[in-house]
Amino acid sequence: MDRDLQGQYIESLIAGEKVRAFVPNPLPPVPPIEWSPKLREKFDQALLALGRLDSVSVLLPDTSLFLYMYVRKEAVLSSMIEGTQSSLSDLLMFEFEYQPGVPLDDVQEVSNYVAALNHGFKRLEENFSLSLRLLKEIHGVLLSKGRGKECDPGQFRRSQNWIGGSHPGNAAFVPPPPEYLLECMGNLELFVHDQPEKTPVLIKAALVHVQFETIHPFLDGNGRLGRLLITLLLCSEKVLKEPMLYLSLYFKTYRQRYYELLNEIRLTGNWETWLDFFADAIIHTATQAVKTAQQLMKLSTEDGLRINGLKRISGSANLIHKAMLERPIASPNWIQEKTKLSPATVNACLRELEHLGIVKEVTGKKRNRLYSYLEYIRIMSQGTELPSKEDTFGDQP
Repeated sequence: MDRDLQGQYIESLIAGEKVRAFVPNPLPPVPPIEWSPKLREKFDQALLALGRLDSVSVLLPDTSLFLYMYVRKEAVLSSMIEGTQSSLSDLLMFEFEYQPGVPLDDVQEVSNYVAALNHGFKRLEENFSLSLRLLKEIHGVLLSKGRGKECDPGQFRRSQNWIGGSHPGNAAFVPPPPEYLLECMGNLELFVHDQPEKTPVLIKAALVHVQFETIHPFLDGNGRLGRLLITLLLCSEKVLKEPMLYLSLYFKTYRQRYYELLNEIRLTGNWETWLDFFADAIIHTATQAVKTAQQLMKLSTEDGLRINGLKRISGSANLIHKAMLERPIASPNWIQEKTKLSPATVNACLRELEHLGIVKEVTGKKRNRLYSYLEYIRIMSQGTELPSKEDTFGDQP
């Protein structure tokens, strides 16, 4: 459905050049969303897919093991969209203070994202509301170290930013001027808390993501935080018990269509086409997450049976296997602390596991070695292959 322009342009002079910044109308859209039978059915399917994903915790022997890696996969993907060149293995090695073969700033940025994710969900578990204060807290963690720490971590911007182009005058999109920012974000917070009207949570998540990206309230990190906001909303309103849904891979795969829809909404108010795309993203991503969990359960069972064949040391090797389900790249020292096994037993078991092809030493060193649970890493790394530069879209509109 085509509506009018979903906001207003504000003209101003920045460094002597005329700039047209876009200030969006408050949510919800006016006139209301037009629900065709096809769109309603798509959202029903999306809710069913979320229900299946939420129930996967019943199948998993330990949901926290899956979440540990899934959160890290999302951190890699969401940061990769912004142009980092860090893989999942790079991040896991970095967490053991091993310097991976990528720029340190890249892997630090991904590590920051893990910390920001964990901070946000921890605050929700403490019954802290999803608010502007929480968004600023998460942003403060996101930009706390490395690249971006000069971009006012935890503070809304006090200057004009822009997306695309070398300066505001030739930008692809210019978000609201800073003096409009608090009003825009205040209205967004009200909508999150069902004012002026109650909105079903899945629809709310779709609308809020677009509005946040349009406002672009921070100097840096808006893309990552805007994608995280979707999952924060679903968890805060108990649609998901655990933070197991992340749309970064879908947005990365269909990035050109994603851009087009964001711009189309601002210019024509065609929210319905965006909602259809968003529902597809939910269905695909939730279904894939369930498949990944099933693959990991199958792998764990099959490798456990192979380890039982080691007989005399199978008990100790099973303890190490369980530890590496938690941390699929790990050092012998960490494994020793986790399992309470002696160094000699850990090293003997790792040699046997390497002989079985379950783990592999990845540093090539005699000291400070790290072992990778190969198939586990392969399953979780699907979709995180490092892109070429033209495959990244950074802080796009």
